[in-house]
Amino acid sequence: MAERKAFLLRVDPALLEAVQRLAEEELRSLNGQIEFMLREALRRQGRSGDGKEDKERVS
Repeated sequence: MAERKAFLLRVDPALLEAVQRLAEEELRSLNGQIEFMLREALRRQGRSGDGKEDKERVS
């Protein structure tokens, strides 16, 4: 399994509750849901999330 890094995230309680509900609906852990959402946001912006920018975005 790939190395994982832990970090502290401060977030509004209402936002955290909403993400927790979504995670439960999609049968994911809260951590898994946050990772999924971050990856999807990067993908929509044309970023891979692996530290390398999409070649089309680099000029």
